[in-house]
Amino acid sequence: MIANELRERIESGAIPPGTLLPAESTLTAEFRAARGTIRQAIAVLREAGLVATEQGRGTYAHLRRQEGRPDKSPHPETRQRQVAADPELAVLFAVEVGTTLIEQELVTRTNGAVGKVVRTYRLFRAKRSE
Repeated sequence: MIANELRERIESGAIPPGTLLPAESTLTAEFRAARGTIRQAIAVLREAGLVATEQGRGTYAHLRRQEGRPDKSPHPETRQRQVAADPELAVLFAVEVGTTLIEQELVTRTNGAVGKVVRTYRLFRAKRSE
C-alpha cells in the first residue's frame, strides 16, 4: 500500500523526478508504519526503477518507463488563470460571488490520453506597489 501510494505520487508528478522523497521519519508518521515497512516500500520502488538512493544524500524520485507499463508523462501540464468565484467557491472561500480567484490545473496523461485533471483554487492577492 505504501509503495503504491508513493508510486502514484512519482508517476503523477506530485514528486517530480530528481526530488528527494520525504525522510523515513516523515513517512513513518504519515503512514503510521514501522521504519522497516517504509524501507521495504522504498526497496520495491527501487526495484521498479522509480527511485534511486544515494548514501548520505537520500532517496530521489527517478521516473523510468518500464517495459509493458503505460507511458505516463513525468511532467504534468500546468495551467493557471484568474477566474471569478461561482456561488460554490464563494461559500468555500467565504468571499462574494465574482471575487477573483487563481485556478491552477494539472493534467496528467497516459499514452497521450488525459488520465487525471486536478484543479486547485486560491485567493488572488494583487501585488502592492511600494
